[in-house]
Amino acid sequence: MEIAGWILVIILFVIGMAGAIYPILPGALAIYAAFFVYGFFISFSPFGFWFWTIQSLIVIALFIADYAVSAWGVKKYGGSRASVIGSTIGLIVGPFVIPAFGIILGPLLGAVIGELFTGARLDKALKAGLGAVVGLFSSMVAKFMMQAAMIIIFIIWI
Repeated sequence: MEIAGWILVIILFVIGMAGAIYPILPGALAIYAAFFVYGFFISFSPFGFWFWTIQSLIVIALFIADYAVSAWGVKKYGGSRASVIGSTIGLIVGPFVIPAFGIILGPLLGAVIGELFTGARLDKALKAGLGAVVGLFSSMVAKFMMQAAMIIIFIIWI
């Protein structure tokens, strides 16, 4: 059973890290679930109050940072609330509509369309779209680092 537990933990870690790049995957939740899989298959004894507190705070920070960093990118480049909403919708829908390039084009087009709906000029809308892409990449880097920290803490703890 221990080998099966480790295999599942590793699979969840891989899904988690892929979720830092491909936002449709539940990155932080997959990593968090790996801790429970380890506990059920191997042992919960290494984990205590501080482990769960630290990991939970990282997960909460990840959810906040995921939205905040993306929104920051749009706002930094002059986008409005409509372009933040549009880029978020584009981030979710884009990979399904345009499989190869939807991860980048979705937020870009979503922010541009959102900004155009507010009556903004095309140049301002394109600038907001660029901000959405900058925010997306910044968010990916932040998620990757925090999720890697979750895994490193787990490895150190056990």
